Amino acid sequence: MKVTEHIKNANGKTLFSFEILPPLKGQHIDSIFNNIDPLMEFKPPFIDVTYHREEYTYKELENGLLKKQVVKKRPGTVGICAAIQNKYQVDAIPHILCGGFSKEDTENFLIDLDFLDIDNVMALRGDAVSSETYFRPEKDGHHYASELVNQIQNLNQGKYLDEELQNSSNTNFCIGVAGYPEKHMEAPSIDSDIHFLKKKIKNGATYIVTQMFFDNEKFFQFVDKCRKEGITVPIIPGLKPLATKKQLNLIPHRFKVDLPDDLIMSVVKCKDNKEVRQIGVEWCVNQSKELIKRGVPLVHYYSMGKSDNIYEIAKQIF
Repeated sequence: MKVTEHIKNANGKTLFSFEILPPLKGQHIDSIFNNIDPLMEFKPPFIDVTYHREEYTYKELENGLLKKQVVKKRPGTVGICAAIQNKYQVDAIPHILCGGFSKEDTENFLIDLDFLDIDNVMALRGDAVSSETYFRPEKDGHHYASELVNQIQNLNQGKYLDEELQNSSNTNFCIGVAGYPEKHMEAPSIDSDIHFLKKKIKNGATYIVTQMFFDNEKFFQFVDKCRKEGITVPIIPGLKPLATKKQLNLIPHRFKVDLPDDLIMSVVKCKDNKEVRQIGVEWCVNQSKELIKRGVPLVHYYSMGKSDNIYEIAKQIF
């Protein structure tokens, strides 16, 4: 079932969902199931599965030359989605990126998803790999998420890259895209960021999931700006509870997200990460309660591979 249908069928009740990471290469899928199992108590209509593109490393050979090696630390997004749908009977939503994909790769990826009866995809540009200063698309790949959305929507209309295909079938993907309450790190302003978000909606995206934020007022302001620009699709807030002191520096650096002073000082005063984790849960619970009171259709949680703190939050909310 499509995300938009899940929201419509909820009749105004706020739903619960979460995102997982594929296990590191060499780990068993049980490491995923063990984190999903407790959260099924809260009846998520869908589970997001991230996609991790290939990275490149260089190994020095005995002759002094460097050998380029391709490394993919977290493979398995499509297989995990199929396993989730089979095991839990809920929708799984794979992330699909511009980075690492040619247009042909993208089309073949989408065909596989269609064969598996996967109804939703999350279309993202993706970040630059560690060896790049700025994002660089694959040869014959997409530069922007709006282009990726357009290709997915073309498949929904039966338009494939090979225009000579006969009797081609339409796919029926519900397309999600990312929104940034504090703007994308590369955007010059929030207004310009929303301008390009609107382009993704125009090209066929039907719902938005936001980047993590820790100040609800920034989310409410973002929603207001989107609505004023004529964006009417559901906007789903994405939340992540703090769990370690290290994240005070890591999250602003990695995601360009601000942390409220009250939260920062509460974490600074903690003696250990056990206390930090509790502060993170309490803050996220309060965020969730306010968001639900304001009528958000769904609250989406970034688990980052761990579900225990998400479980504590959901137990108090859902």
